[in-house]
Amino acid sequence: MIRRGPSLLRVAATTAVVAGTATAVSGGMRNRQAQKAEAQQAAAAPAPVAPTAPSAGEMTDEVISQLKQLADLKNQGILTEEEFAAQKAKLLGA
Repeated sequence: MIRRGPSLLRVAATTAVVAGTATAVSGGMRNRQAQKAEAQQAAAAPAPVAPTAPSAGEMTDEVISQLKQLADLKNQGILTEEEFAAQKAKLLGA
């Protein structure tokens, strides 16, 4: 009996398994590297600063401007005295 080398089918199957494993491993490594990079960017990025509401009684230019707009709306009859007072209290934090 003459001994022959591995069959072509066996060689192709082995190659497919090796290639599939290599693809899976490299894909996993790529995903892990991307996750690490995202985590590092998130850690390095400054946290967004939320605008702070003025403390009670603090009169900023923005608050003064909004109060003037509310007063104009009240003077035009668009806002009632009660609506004006409620919005003013909200702006002043009272």
